Amino acid sequence: MEQIAQWELVQELTGAARADIDELLWRRDVRAASREVAQLSIARGGADSAALEGADLVGVEQSPMGKVLAASLAVTAEAPRMSEIWPNAPLQVITGLHTLVAKEFVDVQELARPRLTQKADDPLHVGSLPQYQEIPGALMRLSHQCSTTRVPAVLEAGYVHGEIMRLRPFTWGSGLVARATVRTVLSARSVDPSNFSIPENGMFESTRTAYVAAIRDFSTGNQAGIESYFKWFSASLGLGARAVVI
Repeated sequence: MEQIAQWELVQELTGAARADIDELLWRRDVRAASREVAQLSIARGGADSAALEGADLVGVEQSPMGKVLAASLAVTAEAPRMSEIWPNAPLQVITGLHTLVAKEFVDVQELARPRLTQKADDPLHVGSLPQYQEIPGALMRLSHQCSTTRVPAVLEAGYVHGEIMRLRPFTWGSGLVARATVRTVLSARSVDPSNFSIPENGMFESTRTAYVAAIRDFSTGNQAGIESYFKWFSASLGLGARAVVI
């Protein structure tokens, strides 16, 4: 992450996203209705994250897709509450979010544990699934990076999201966890401590095609690809900040 933080384009892109969120936080109408705004952010963000999983539903049902929506709403609400744990134990947060989101969908021995096969859900059809043997070490490195980093918060949030989406470390629910961690990081780093913005909405509005392209760009590991990913991620945060309507 530290190397990426030196790239001027990434600095410019993430700085613009931070400015969009700051503008939202200083809106008088938002501050006057803070509780309502936070509640609406959870509801809309959870629904949009579920929609990215293919569960574009209005209400929670006992159907498979209804359960996806319920899980998404639950993990979106829980994510900012993990902000105090994140700075010291990022991996605990990631696995805790997975336990919450996947408990209705996988066997108990798969909860909070990296996949042990090349089978993982891929509702966005990103493809190029990394080898399962890579997952434990990659998650440990990510956790160490996040617990020691001094990079700007938006960059950290984007990197965590991109890395979880690249790895898809769990047999089910990696995408929901990845998007939830964006809220955790932005809250933990005091960028959006009140949980007003709706990053999931920006990702949804960017279109699934653009989302997939961004994750594939991130997965290249080269500067051009990662810069392209952060162009998408920062724009999504900006859309999510501007989507708040009272």
